[in-house]
Amino acid sequence: MSDLKQIKDFAAEAVQTEIEAVKRLPSFIDDEFAAAVECMFNSKGRIIITGIGKSAIIATKIVATLNSTGSPAVFMHAADAIHGDLGIIQKNDVVICISNSGDSPEIKMLVPLIRNIGENKIIAMVGRRESTLAKLSDYVIITHVNEEACPNNLAPTSSTTAQLVMGDAIAMTLLRMRGFSSDDYAKVHPGGALGKKLYMRVGDILSSEPAPRVSPESGIDEIIFEISSKFQGATAVIEEDGNLAGIITDGDIRRMIQKNKNFDKLTARDIMSLNPKNTDKDELAVKAFNKMEKNKITQLVVMDDGKYCGMIHIHDILREGLV
Repeated sequence: MSDLKQIKDFAAEAVQTEIEAVKRLPSFIDDEFAAAVECMFNSKGRIIITGIGKSAIIATKIVATLNSTGSPAVFMHAADAIHGDLGIIQKNDVVICISNSGDSPEIKMLVPLIRNIGENKIIAMVGRRESTLAKLSDYVIITHVNEEACPNNLAPTSSTTAQLVMGDAIAMTLLRMRGFSSDDYAKVHPGGALGKKLYMRVGDILSSEPAPRVSPESGIDEIIFEISSKFQGATAVIEEDGNLAGIITDGDIRRMIQKNKNFDKLTARDIMSLNPKNTDKDELAVKAFNKMEKNKITQLVVMDDGKYCGMIHIHDILREGLV
């Protein structure tokens, strides 16, 4: 039975071994790597990624990353490919075959079959340049590692990490080449907190209930009632012509009571703060949150085409799970 120190040492050693493997990857990003990425970029078809065993699992993750960053990709399991799934490959597709050894039986059988389909370009992501896969491919991307993190140097660990990181390098390079923007990203990530950050606007979470407002001549009773009944912790002060005059928060009310013994004659104009922090109805909700955090406030006046249309509280954003 290992003690706690041994457990930590075993884990740290595994991590360090994989770190060293990743550190060597930049030396494999050469002209052939660039040509392979350019081939993918110029292709009028999809990127088909195949592999066997652990490499197949890595292939599925790379496919997911490519699809989410503007490069249509499809996973094809190497074993299933020779039993009918070769039909996935279409005329203009580029095929990436992932294999550490490059000599697994399924891969050695698969590559010639892909060649028979048509003129599809084949890219090898492989640990050995002298392998069968490398020799039969149009482009070779090397992901060689000196050793696996496994103490027996058997279980795919460092090698699969190197494949994963190189796949990310391909995807991020293609993303930049395509000029794939955050707006593009939002279109394919509409769900979850990530999607909300990218597409949810202030207007999407603005309450449909009447917005808190008083006139500059409103008395203290009306102001307190408006703040309390609208649950925003503040009210806007609106002139007769509809323009925003200021804002009164519950903090303003407390400070006013502390400073004035006779406050029953005070009006909103006497209490309000001028030039309140505001946001546009079409602004991203996460940007509105950042503005509140930066200014250490809990609500923002919301404007629509220069006119007051409501108020958003920091809790409204937190309830949406954006942060």
